Amino acid sequence: MINSRGRLGERLIVMGLITQDQLNSALKEQKKTGEPLGKLFQRLGYVSEEAVSSALAEQAGMEKFALDGYPAESEALHLVPESFARAHKVIPLLKEDNCLTVAIADPFDIMAIGEIERLTNLRVDARVATETDILKTIDRFYGGSGRSHPGVVEDISSRDAGPPEEVEDLAVVAPVVQLVNQAIIAAVKEGATDIHLEPKERELRSRFRIDGILHEGPTFPKNLQAAITTRIKIMANLNISESRLPQDGKIIFPVDKKHIDLRVSTLPNIFGENIALRILDKERLVLGLSQLGFSPPNLTVFKDSILKSHGIILVCGPTGSGKTTTLYSALSYLNSKEKNIVTLEDPVEYELPELCQSQINLKQGFTFASGLRAILRQDPDIILVGEMRDAETVEAAIRAAITGHLVFSTLHTNDAVGAIARLLDMGVEPYLLSSSLVAILGQRLVRCICPACKERVRPEEDLLKMVGMDEKSKGLLFHQGKGCERCYGTGYRDRIGIFEILPVSSFLASLIAKGTDDQTLKNRAKEEGMTTMMEDGLQKAWEGVTTLEEVVRVAYGS
Repeated sequence: MINSRGRLGERLIVMGLITQDQLNSALKEQKKTGEPLGKLFQRLGYVSEEAVSSALAEQAGMEKFALDGYPAESEALHLVPESFARAHKVIPLLKEDNCLTVAIADPFDIMAIGEIERLTNLRVDARVATETDILKTIDRFYGGSGRSHPGVVEDISSRDAGPPEEVEDLAVVAPVVQLVNQAIIAAVKEGATDIHLEPKERELRSRFRIDGILHEGPTFPKNLQAAITTRIKIMANLNISESRLPQDGKIIFPVDKKHIDLRVSTLPNIFGENIALRILDKERLVLGLSQLGFSPPNLTVFKDSILKSHGIILVCGPTGSGKTTTLYSALSYLNSKEKNIVTLEDPVEYELPELCQSQINLKQGFTFASGLRAILRQDPDIILVGEMRDAETVEAAIRAAITGHLVFSTLHTNDAVGAIARLLDMGVEPYLLSSSLVAILGQRLVRCICPACKERVRPEEDLLKMVGMDEKSKGLLFHQGKGCERCYGTGYRDRIGIFEILPVSSFLASLIAKGTDDQTLKNRAKEEGMTTMMEDGLQKAWEGVTTLEEVVRVAYGS
């Protein structure tokens, strides 16, 4: 980026679009956020995206270009990879002789322009267009949200799959490789946690799970199904000739100078093989404790609990509620050269430095229970047991806790108090449970309001009643997302945790030892200061982090 970009504010003043006070205010805000000045002007409501784009074009001495309806050439599109186009907000439009015409959102991104010239060996004629128009055009010509590539489907869909050996040959040709690679790259860039490839009678459908919700991806012709399936099997080192039995594998895939782990699972169905790819991005998984969404009081209680020298700490919630992220973040917080931390996982999702991580193997008899017994001979300080699956595992964990070890594990229960009843149902003696439990954390994930389209709203009366708000709450304003391209029209982008943490005080321990019922335990925990997940969610809604509807959906499972 060249320095002349810094004069954008002055040019907007000359054009009569902003005042000096507005510029000063924006510059002050920019020091705090680091946000590009043009986007900042738009977010603050000073100018429109069109106005900023026109000012940039005038400043750079380039033509302002309207992309709506413009027929980009396939030859030009093939010259620039979609991942590059999306990253730099640039779209190739026309190739004539030794010149490539492109539209770019930031005319001062000379590195992008130079890289295109290097990639194509062509002179670049750059025009300026809005970022919104460029992204729409990328979606339109590259196949939609970066999930396919122009010309790829057309290049190969006319070929018949033929016998298995021909399918394997087709699976390694450049167009199919490119098609699969770009689908994975797009999913990672969009923050997806899973990719689903689902064979239907006449097509191969794809869906991406983003922020916990499945979104439609591209649909591929039926005659590409075998090649795409085989390509993924090859990448995951699976048996490409086996289509009647489920298979599991792993892919390590490079994206933007980092490596993403993909857990691959195949499942035969009547129209072929379903393929699910779980995307494991270490940078997204292992967060600092303060980034998970804990309120300050809950964070203090949780940190105090995990700093204990011994006992059991449970993290509870349904599948996909972020339990693994919380556990890994806690272990990262505690990790040091002075501590011996050993884990038993199924599977080991990520390698954490300086930890001894083991993966159970049920076929060989290496279970959580047998692994725990072996770990105790390894002189551990902290132990992570992936899940309390059976009475044998629970008994081994309690034995480890009462002999001076800090044990982390998970349970699939609806709330923190429910974990106590679940463990007692497994046959644990109440007095042993009460003497070993340190704390129980219940959690869910709620979607965050998209910052790009966030607006204030007055909730409906029925919704306020549902969350227990009284008549005085009727006039309160909350927030919601209007829906935009950035959030795919959902009004949400990213997720954050809502929590309830139950530290086991001496009084609660005495109640557990007596076999006290759940409701009495919960009432006592609230008297001692426990905030429920619903209350934590409502606080986040009040702060404008999420919506009341989302809290109700997640907390009530609706």
